[in-house]
Amino acid sequence: MVKLMMTPATHPPTLEKTPEFSLVLGGGLFRLFHKAHLSGDALELAYRRILVLVLITWVPLLVLSAMEGAALGGTLRIPFLYDIETHVRLLVALPCLIAGERVVHLRMQTAVRRFADRGIVVPEDMAKFNAAIRSTMRVSGSVALEVGLLILVAILGQWIWRTYVALDAGSWYARPQGAGGADEPIHLTLAGRWNAFVSITVFQFILMRWYLRMILWLGFLGKVSRLNLRLVATHPDRTGGIGFLGTSSFAFGPVLFAQGALLSGLIANRIFYDGHKLLDYKLEAAAFVLFFVTLVLGPLLVFMPSLALARRQGLRDYGLLASRYVDGFDRKWIGPSASGELLGSPDIQSLADMGNSYAVVREMRIVPFGTKQVVSLAAVAAVPLVPLLLTMFSLEELVVQLIKVLF
Repeated sequence: MVKLMMTPATHPPTLEKTPEFSLVLGGGLFRLFHKAHLSGDALELAYRRILVLVLITWVPLLVLSAMEGAALGGTLRIPFLYDIETHVRLLVALPCLIAGERVVHLRMQTAVRRFADRGIVVPEDMAKFNAAIRSTMRVSGSVALEVGLLILVAILGQWIWRTYVALDAGSWYARPQGAGGADEPIHLTLAGRWNAFVSITVFQFILMRWYLRMILWLGFLGKVSRLNLRLVATHPDRTGGIGFLGTSSFAFGPVLFAQGALLSGLIANRIFYDGHKLLDYKLEAAAFVLFFVTLVLGPLLVFMPSLALARRQGLRDYGLLASRYVDGFDRKWIGPSASGELLGSPDIQSLADMGNSYAVVREMRIVPFGTKQVVSLAAVAAVPLVPLLLTMFSLEELVVQLIKVLF
């Protein structure tokens, strides 16, 4: 009897599946929220997290300041209910930072997936691309890193708040120790201690987590930019096919709005309680908007060398192709040997298409975003500052000025 030997069929190697990417999933705080049923697997239930954080950070301040007679004032210069900065920080900025997590998770996950789905990363470099995703996820999910960040906030953050943010004595959270006036050393009230050691710490920790995520996003894009990318110079998005990165930057809008609101509240307190004017902060406001727009769009600049190279190659290749085409067109229809009836010939339309293709390459940008993204993000950061104009104009005057500007 002859025994037949069956050899297993060989198949071509398959590409490794691209892992899911997220800047915001993982870490100690996410795990705590998840176990407490304050978050789903993809950061759902944001309203629960916002409610719990408000109950931890803002409500105790109201109760403690009321117990100490500092909620509505009396002889205090800044009663709790009149402290614009605190209310904006804990009731506007903090919820925006929490709500923005799911937005960033969904938008950035989709943006990263497009590198693979659209074939921008060549198959030979997909393993490196997947490794970049895993390394970023590993760092973003590090519990030890978040613990270190919390310690840093508890030490350095407290010093920054006391030195540069907190107002002088005579507020609901700080009182002078003697009767010597504002120059005397101050001590925190009971509400002030909760504010300093709980409310401020929680807010600064969540804010610093966002800065850390920005750094991770920069690192990830830096790794991707060094891969062999298939950038098409004639892509209609004018950025070689990665224009989706510029539009995805709008996901950071809630973070920019929160930062603008925080600055607006800080300036408002200085205007109402320190006698400052809005124009005293015009340079700070402009620098603030510039800084945060750069913080969001700056990581995309890592693609400048690749886009510049793709544009140069595109101009060279399409320039050569156009030269050959117009030379043939000239010999067929213009030169001494021209023959045939031009009317109805598709050559004219082909010539126009060639010109349009070359124009697209010439208009290609070397950054994956445009003026629209810059202006939109700047507007989001600046919008919270608009109500401060009421400290300079009445509402009626402000409306008249806006009408003049718009019309």
